[in-house]
Formats: sequence, structure tokens, C-alpha cells
Amino acid sequence: MTASRRQIARAAGLVSVLFAVSRLLGLVREMVIGAQFGTSGTLDAYLAAFRLPDMIFYLVAGGALGSAFIPTFSATLTREDDPRHLAAWRLASSVSNLLLIVTTVLAIVAAVLALPLVRTLIAPGFAPEQQVLTAQLMRIMLLAPIIFGLSGIIMGILNSFQHFLSPALAPVLYNLAIILAAWFLVPALGVRGLAIGVVMGALAHLLVQVPALLRRKPLYFPTLGLSNPDVREVTRLMGPRVLGLAAVQINFLISANLASRLAPGSLSALNYGWLMMLLPQGIVAQGIATAIFPTLSALSARGQIDQLRTTLNGALRALLWLTLPAAAGLLLLRVPLIQLLLQRGEFTAQSTAMTAYALAFFAFGLMAHSLLEVVTRGFYALHDTKTPVAIGIGAMVLNLVFSLLLIRPLSYGGLALANTLATTIETLTLLWLIRPRLGGLGGRRLVGTLVRSLAATLAMAAAVVVYLNLAGDASPWLLVGGGILLGGLVYALFAFVFGRQELRSLVRAR
Repeated sequence: MTASRRQIARAAGLVSVLFAVSRLLGLVREMVIGAQFGTSGTLDAYLAAFRLPDMIFYLVAGGALGSAFIPTFSATLTREDDPRHLAAWRLASSVSNLLLIVTTVLAIVAAVLALPLVRTLIAPGFAPEQQVLTAQLMRIMLLAPIIFGLSGIIMGILNSFQHFLSPALAPVLYNLAIILAAWFLVPALGVRGLAIGVVMGALAHLLVQVPALLRRKPLYFPTLGLSNPDVREVTRLMGPRVLGLAAVQINFLISANLASRLAPGSLSALNYGWLMMLLPQGIVAQGIATAIFPTLSALSARGQIDQLRTTLNGALRALLWLTLPAAAGLLLLRVPLIQLLLQRGEFTAQSTAMTAYALAFFAFGLMAHSLLEVVTRGFYALHDTKTPVAIGIGAMVLNLVFSLLLIRPLSYGGLALANTLATTIETLTLLWLIRPRLGGLGGRRLVGTLVRSLAATLAMAAAVVVYLNLAGDASPWLLVGGGILLGGLVYALFAFVFGRQELRSLVRAR
């Protein structure tokens, strides 16, 4: 290995560590917020106030940065006739200026109309004083998407220069700022201290990257570049991605709107349940999807469809082996797990029961959410962003229909179940649609894996249920630790018995 390769390996390892630290701090953030506010109407207002600032960022900045700016900026850096990278810096300046203008205008309009938007769109079911609080919090947090837009541009620039340390530090500092705000500002300012912490976190997210940017000697051009072909390429590429992100954000908005009509704390419980489901999904599915995407893209570029099909099939089967037991574990151990992680301070036993109710319905969607991460990467590798977006919009409509049908009999649990059902249908549809593109998807092997993993999961679940009954009222530490240890051992044993050859092939494929 050459020195440069060793440096890249060390950098990749450091970034992975920082990613794990950021996830851990995200969990600590929720633990601290939970201890401060539990599942209260005040926290409901804070979460509802997040919806519009998040939507502005993801639709305007997120769409451009995630799928359009980075590849276009990287391409301009490689132009041999431009050693000073003037075209790249002109592009970065133009996109930064456009983003700053658009996000600022949208933030100002949203701030002016905050209360009417809360009353009619975001949280019409809140009490009047809760709606006023939501609008106040929203006005504070609307500063964040403006800052995040610029921070995201810098992140894209640094990644294009193969610098990953500062961008990896940014979310760590963001979470840390909110944690510090919860500890030191909330006692004096209440929930408004959390909103200020969000803005402080966005500012930290930006500032930590500035020194690395300055070392690249950037050039700034006061232009919008509307006639610049590179800028037009960014706007062209971001279109489908923005539509896909819009579907996701509208789903969140629908859930907030409907949950606001329910008992106080419903939106908070729904949010905690969602975050608990995302813990294994983020570790397992996003890790596999991120690792496999460059390989899928390279195979597609070389026209090696057979190998692409085999690689995608292997990733999907690996997810089936991993997510089914994780979903069962979340379902069976949800109460002691929530007690262990969150139940302290204002997060009472009632908060645990409310969160566990939402998590029970979200847990059934873990497999679908995880498979979705990988199958969409398959479409992107085939240079097809329109199909996942179209199906995602259809899933958004289904989520609304299911939510309206299920909210009356199941309360906020119906909103969680609606998300699970819509995502499951979305995932199955995409799996069906990608088959003809690849000449099949190895359906028999997928079904075989599903059956064998399900059998091992049922054996694991039976062992955990027996253990929980024998343990009785033991401490959450013992219930969670013992349940995970016993469940893991039983699942590993039965998985080895039922799928010995398949597990070996997956290990070799890795």
C-alpha cells in the first residue's frame, strides 16, 4: 500500500469513527431532551416547529447538494485548461448565492406567515397557546436552513477535494450544541433554549468547515450564473431528487398535522418511536447501501448487468438476515429498551408506554425501510432517478390514505402503521420494477432467504419471550442485555442450521 493509500485508509477510518460518534450523540441528544420534556405538549410544539425549516432545507439545499452540486463541481475541477479552477469556484459562488437568496426569502415568508401556517397546515389540532409557541419556535429555527445551505455547499466542495474530516465533524458539533443548549439554556429559557440550540448547532456545522475551505484558497464571484451551463446542469439534475425529497417531507408534515389533533404527547411519542426504529436501520441498511453504491455504479457503467444483479441480490439477502431479527428484537424488547435509554426526568412510565405503542408499529416496517435504501441505489446506479421518485410520490399518497383510515381506531399508532404499510408497498413495487432492468433479481433465492431468516427469527423470538417471562420485573439492563445476548445466540444457531451454505456464500461475496 502506498503512502497516499495509507492516508486515505486512515481518513476513512477516522470518518467512520466520527460518524459513529455523531450517531451516539444523536441518541444522547434525544435522551437529554426526553429527560427535560418527556412526551409533553411543549415538545410536540418543538417537533412541529421543525417541519417547515426542515422542508426548506431539504427541498432547496438538500436536493441540490445531494445529487447535483457535488458531481458537477467535481467535474469542473478536472478541467485541464483551468488550473486555477476558476470555473469550479464560479459554480460554487453561483450556487451559494442562489441558495442564500432562495432560502432567505422562503425563511422570511415562512416567518411572517408562521402562525397562519401552524393553524392551517402544520398543527391545526393544537390548542391556541400551543400554536403560538410553535410559531415562535419556528421563527427562531428558520435561521437554520439558511446556515445549513451554505454549510452544505462547503461540505460538497471539501468532499470534492477529497477532504472528509471537517464535514464528518460538522454533525458531531451540531448534536453537541443542542445537547449543551438542553443542559444550560432550557432551565432559563424553556423550550426556546432548544430552538436556539438548533441555530447554534447549524452555525457550528458551518464554522468547523471554514478553516479547511480557506486552505483551498477559494475564489468568490458575486454572480448568480443563470446563463452558466454548469449552474443549469445543477438545476437540471436536482429536479427529480427534489420531488423525491418533497414526498418524504410531505409525509412528515401529514403525520405532524394529524398527530396535532390527538392527545398531547402523541407527536412526541411518534417521533421517539421513529428514532428508535432508525437506530438499527441507520447502522445496518445505510451502511450496506453506502458501501454497495459505488460498486453498483461501476458495474452499471461497464455494462456488467449480470454482476450487478448478483451484487444487488446478495445485499438484499444480507439485509433480510439482519433486519428480521432486529425488528423482532425491537418489538419484544421495546419497553425495557425505552426505559433503559429514555425513562428519566420528565420522561415517565407513561411516556415509555406511549413511545412503545408507536414503536410496535414502526418495528414491522424496519425490513422495508432497510431494503428500500438498497433497491433505490440500484435504480440510481442505472441512472434512473425518475422511477423511485414516481413510486415515492405514490407511497406518499398511500401514507395519507392509510393515515386517515387508521388514525381513528389506532390513534397515533395508526400513523406509524400507515408509514409501515406505505413503505412496504413502495419497496415491493420497486423490487418488482427493477427485475426486468436486470434480467431478473434472483427471486427464488430471495424468497428462500426470507423463509429461512423468518424461521430463525421465530425461534429467536420464542426464546426471548420465555426469557422475559422468567426474568419478570428485572432491571431494564438485565432484560435488554440478556434478551439481546440470548436472542443473538439462538438466532445465530438457527441461522447457521437453516442457511449454512447461503451464509457462507454471502460472506464470500463480501
